[in-house]
Amino acid sequence: MQASVNSIETFGLVDGPGIRTVIFLNGCKLRCLYCHNPETWKMGNKNYSVDELVTKILRNKPYFKRNNGGVTFSGGEPLLQIDFLLDICKKLKEEGIHIALDTAGVGIGKYEEILSLIDLVLFDIKHPNKEGYKKLTGMDISLSEKFIECLNKSDKPVWIRQVIVPGMMDNDAYLQELANYLQKIKNIEKIEFLPFHHLGFSKYDDLKLDNPLKDVAEMDVKKCQELQEKFIEIYNDIKSNQNSN
Repeated sequence: MQASVNSIETFGLVDGPGIRTVIFLNGCKLRCLYCHNPETWKMGNKNYSVDELVTKILRNKPYFKRNNGGVTFSGGEPLLQIDFLLDICKKLKEEGIHIALDTAGVGIGKYEEILSLIDLVLFDIKHPNKEGYKKLTGMDISLSEKFIECLNKSDKPVWIRQVIVPGMMDNDAYLQELANYLQKIKNIEKIEFLPFHHLGFSKYDDLKLDNPLKDVAEMDVKKCQELQEKFIEIYNDIKSNQNSN
């Protein structure tokens, strides 16, 4: 079995704990307005077998062990290549490697099976309501929520990621709505706000794609951090009130 792999990052430091090898798989159903990896939308040619990729990953195993790291499967949407993902995760578990899944939860099923092999889920929140989700991604939020149901049953630890776009997510009303929405997700260990940036803009030109946010300014990093701190207070207050009732 082979997979369509877009790129491989060794010594990644931001996609899970420790030093990680990050595998970016091709294919994604979403068309997020702020996407910085449009080159991963299409599936592309299959270019790695399970054994080839395992061999490549195992070269970095000494670094994983020393730094509490592992492997992160990202994309695109890795759940669209679910059979390959299942096969390679089974082999990586035999090697005792920590596995993280970076996903928006819009795949093609077999969620219970893959979650049984995953150690950590990095869950990309797009938008907390149906209308906003559709406008932002072009898809229905119910697809993501099916994954959330399986995620909750799995009891796996979750890190939440939310891109903050100026004029969209940087306001009190959005923070409140997001805080309420996240109460439905169990085992959240970390919530991270990611500032919208222009680093992927050249890819739209290279691929001759329209960039819907080309006129939107980058999110100020300091303001994004302040929003995250404010959000955590709101989120924790809601959670505390729920637990006391």
